[in-house]
Amino acid sequence: MRLEEQESGSASTTVELFYTGCMYDIGRMLVGLGLLFLVVGGLILLLGKTGLPFGRLPGDIAYRGKHTSFYFPLASSILISIVLSLVFYLLSRFRR
Repeated sequence: MRLEEQESGSASTTVELFYTGCMYDIGRMLVGLGLLFLVVGGLILLLGKTGLPFGRLPGDIAYRGKHTSFYFPLASSILISIVLSLVFYLLSRFRR
């Protein structure tokens, strides 16, 4: 920073404006992510009450031993990936 900028105060104003704008964007992003988690959590709860076998699909790996258990929802993960890919593809097509 040059001495003239420091004395005039314009550099500090620029930094404050950048910081305020940046924090505003981060706040909006966090609120958006919170709402997204709320919606996804609600959908998962509703799917559980409908009796759909989500999380218990034929491709999901489940191992239950005497003292351990292991569960990896492979088919459910692939299904979620396909659905999200379709949603984001359609959103990108509508934004153009």
